[in-house]
Amino acid sequence: MPGIHPAAVDVSGGNLVLVIVVAVIALVALGLAAMFRSEVLAAGEGTDNMKRIALAVQEGANAYLTRQFRTLGIFAAVAFFLLLALPADDMAVRIGRSLFFLVGAGFSAAVGYLGMSLAVQSNLRVAAAANAEGRDPAMKIGFRTGAMVGMLTVGLGLLGASVVVLLYRDEAPHVLEGFGFGAALLAMFMRVGGGIFTKAADVGADLVGKVENNIPEDDPRNAATIADNVGDNVGDCAGMAADLFESYAVTLVAALILGAAAFGDKGLVFPLLIPAVGALTAVAGIYLCKPRPGENGLTTINRAFYISAAIAAVGCTILSFAYLPTSFGELGVSDEVAALDTLAGATSAPDGNPALIAAAAVLIGIVLAAVILALTGYFTGTEHKPVKDVGTTSLTGAATVILSGLSVGFESAVYTTLVIGAAVFGAFLLGSGSLSIALFAVALAGCGLLTTVGVIVAMDTFGPVSDNAQGIAEMSGDVSEEGAQILTELDAVGNTTKAITKGIAIATAVLAASALFGSYIGSAIDAVKDSKLSQEESTDLFTSFFVFSPDVLVGLLIGVAVVFLFSGLAINAVGRAAGAVVYEVRRQFREIPGIMEGTGRPEYGKVVDIVTKDSLRELATPGILAILAPIAVGFGLGVGPLAGFLAGAIGSGTLMAVFLANAGGAWDNAKKLVEDGNHGGKGSPAHEATIIGDTVGDPFKDTAGPAINPLIKVMNLVSLLIVGAIISLNMGENANRPISIAIALVATAIIVVAVWISKRRPVAIEA
Repeated sequence: MPGIHPAAVDVSGGNLVLVIVVAVIALVALGLAAMFRSEVLAAGEGTDNMKRIALAVQEGANAYLTRQFRTLGIFAAVAFFLLLALPADDMAVRIGRSLFFLVGAGFSAAVGYLGMSLAVQSNLRVAAAANAEGRDPAMKIGFRTGAMVGMLTVGLGLLGASVVVLLYRDEAPHVLEGFGFGAALLAMFMRVGGGIFTKAADVGADLVGKVENNIPEDDPRNAATIADNVGDNVGDCAGMAADLFESYAVTLVAALILGAAAFGDKGLVFPLLIPAVGALTAVAGIYLCKPRPGENGLTTINRAFYISAAIAAVGCTILSFAYLPTSFGELGVSDEVAALDTLAGATSAPDGNPALIAAAAVLIGIVLAAVILALTGYFTGTEHKPVKDVGTTSLTGAATVILSGLSVGFESAVYTTLVIGAAVFGAFLLGSGSLSIALFAVALAGCGLLTTVGVIVAMDTFGPVSDNAQGIAEMSGDVSEEGAQILTELDAVGNTTKAITKGIAIATAVLAASALFGSYIGSAIDAVKDSKLSQEESTDLFTSFFVFSPDVLVGLLIGVAVVFLFSGLAINAVGRAAGAVVYEVRRQFREIPGIMEGTGRPEYGKVVDIVTKDSLRELATPGILAILAPIAVGFGLGVGPLAGFLAGAIGSGTLMAVFLANAGGAWDNAKKLVEDGNHGGKGSPAHEATIIGDTVGDPFKDTAGPAINPLIKVMNLVSLLIVGAIISLNMGENANRPISIAIALVATAIIVVAVWISKRRPVAIEA
């Protein structure tokens, strides 16, 4: 790592006490998560019929995640031993890196599983509360469910990072690589698998139920309804919770790595303190989420977010000036920082006020979260022009709905990317002429965004909980007309909050990936010293980072291509699985007597089994692509082209993720707009057109789009881990180019075979 040597960082005295305080705050957050869980479970469960439906959803979700974790255990075991084989300063660091890889993966799995476990018990209680008590109690239960997941995310992320710092001190950044890699890898698998499951069931249920048989979305006569509700939990709850946790963990990892290099011991501690403040302010945001009479639920949630963000901004600013010095002379600059700055063209030592730089960087991250919230809400909310326009195009058919939704996705991707880019560049400009400090400022902007994660996760989980609550109400038939209207309103709010959290997750991914990219360059500098390169080799290597060359362009194009291939594979997997669901549901309508009359019972378990098998079977190829693509590029083309590869993946991944998420969100809420009685309402040709738009958008917004976030971080972390080996095999006294080429060819061959096998899987054909 850049500048991380035993003498560079001293975590003792007051710094040690602060890290312990952070660990205590993490434990308090976990305690609050347990308290929120008990509050939710204390609520009433409704009728026996509602309990029966909820139990079926719970059993399906638990069965899926159990099978998924068994499958992922194989990948975790392989990664554990591969990390042991990678070079490190000593064996203790190698072992720690591998062990905390398992810890990161385990925490990511725990956040996903525990969040899903409460969500499938909460949806029943939200439906019961809406029916018996009204909107406000129902909304409180849904948001408290999200609060539990938010506090769990914050608590485990802070606990993992602080324990690593306490145990490994100056070597903590090396070990944290493993922690972040474990969290990101497992989250990517859960996002892809859960996304395929939920959208295959959703698309199949909509096409056969709504379009072909003109029955409501969650009608119990539809065999795919249970699978659809299970999917909401394994995809939107378990998958998204794991995704946001890994964003939290990886951003912390990047900030701690760069902070230790740029600011020494204070740089290793300060990034822990910022999200600790965020954990406390998130509690304020959660308790402030109380609806006012007649107020839209989304307004309530947004107000809680903005107030907690404002409190975090004030708290972090005070902390920056209280903890950090006002002169770089008081921090000292390590040799590696000076080397990196000289490489980037700096002619003097960094100048400026470290406390002011840190405070400004954190504020940029907090402001970015608020802007993304507003921007995403505008492009996906039912009350704004973009979604209203998509709804209006439904009067002329499905084709125009598709076209208008694509237009919203493309346009919103530009504005969102420009906002994120402005935040990254603004933080970078704070570096006072030092590349290392500028990169640390970018990482601190990510930490600022992390201060909002507790509330953001609560907003995200609220979406699938309210969606499932409406489903249970409709399937049971035990909810009054007033209760059903309340649940419809909460479901619409949840659709928008899910879209907003996807936008913020994308922004977090870009900031984390940008910081990891800086860590990658710093790691290359350390590896250069260890490999004893000649002056000519060193010059060629460093030039490849900052000067255009054809091989770097090739790497960049491959990075862009990987994002497109990954997205295509994910969407294609949903299409294949959804096709199988469509044929199975059609078969049951045709062969099981009395389904449409309500006297026959559909075979729900068969649809659950279909999407479970298909989603788990599709896990391997995206995972192989994410892990082996940087290995193939790095060992085959070199360190400079691998830097280009990462830049291409970050740039295209940002645009693609926003495009997919917002196009899908616009289609979904356009459907809700029509279902609320506009343009002919339910059952009209306009409704059918928006259903088709929504089914196209489902894999966009809930499978491929969100999975790009962990994808770019996994590829950055893999690159960070292998850069030393790439340099040692390709340059210096011990270079062995044939072995490096062989590694690249093997990695490429495995990718080709995996994609070939995936493409050969048959599309379901009705017998």
